[in-house]
Amino acid sequence: MKVSIKVLGHGKGLALPSYATCGSAGMDLRAAISEDVVLKRFERRLIPTGVSVAIPEGYNITIRPRSGLALKHGVTVFNTPGTVDCDYRGELKVLLVNFGEEDFTVERGMRIAQMVLERYDVIEWHVTEELEETCRSCGGYGSTGVR
Repeated sequence: MKVSIKVLGHGKGLALPSYATCGSAGMDLRAAISEDVVLKRFERRLIPTGVSVAIPEGYNITIRPRSGLALKHGVTVFNTPGTVDCDYRGELKVLLVNFGEEDFTVERGMRIAQMVLERYDVIEWHVTEELEETCRSCGGYGSTGVR
């Protein structure tokens, strides 16, 4: 699928969002910053990526953490998954938070998150008095146990 992408001035010179491997579902997003950003413990910052995209109708992009940053540094996407709607044409930005023990430095070009293009259906509600029963029914919040 071809998707239009616009590289903004501060994103010039950086690699476009890309797949790290041939089996990757998410494309890595890079930090389009002019100087390092230091995230202190429990601090959150909105990090620009330097790109805008024209998401096709019927699709959205989800912004997700990179597992290595989360495991090694405690850095993750705060509002995960972040949803980018198909009618949004502004810059993709990533809300990073540092849950780690140490300060974390975001550098220009660093891979900070990943994006996944997903198809969705638009819901049309059908109001009813009864819902069909399932084996689970109303059980939730731990009702299936841990083993």
